[in-house]
Amino acid sequence: MKDRRFFDTNVLVYAFDLNEPQKRASVLKLISNMEESNETMSISTQVLLEFYSAVTTKISVPIERKEAAAIINDFAAASEWIKLEYTLETARKAAVLSSEHKVPIWDALIAETMKENGVDTILTENEKDFKKVPGIKVINPFK
Repeated sequence: MKDRRFFDTNVLVYAFDLNEPQKRASVLKLISNMEESNETMSISTQVLLEFYSAVTTKISVPIERKEAAAIINDFAAASEWIKLEYTLETARKAAVLSSEHKVPIWDALIAETMKENGVDTILTENEKDFKKVPGIKVINPFK
């Protein structure tokens, strides 16, 4: 069985950021290759909401809120994407991880959500913070 890979928000955003054509092309190719080889792609409910916030307010040419909501719906409906959710116990573990390893709380929540769902590889630009998390393999798809 192939690795289960988790897409961090920053990687997903580039798939829709028209002002980052090289990174956009890289992410779209990565997703296409993973789909063709039946690799497991996962995201979390947290990442979907972070994505919505980023594409509607943080990129240089924001996406309209209605369009961003439609993209969220598409991800939610897409069978090739595994959607991970977190619980109160996940949040508790994330707080401990954050305090013990000095990881930002939202990254700690992603890491604990991944761990609870058997996903050990994250695709992210945020190598600095995720490399602090024991048991998580970090891949920067832009290197």
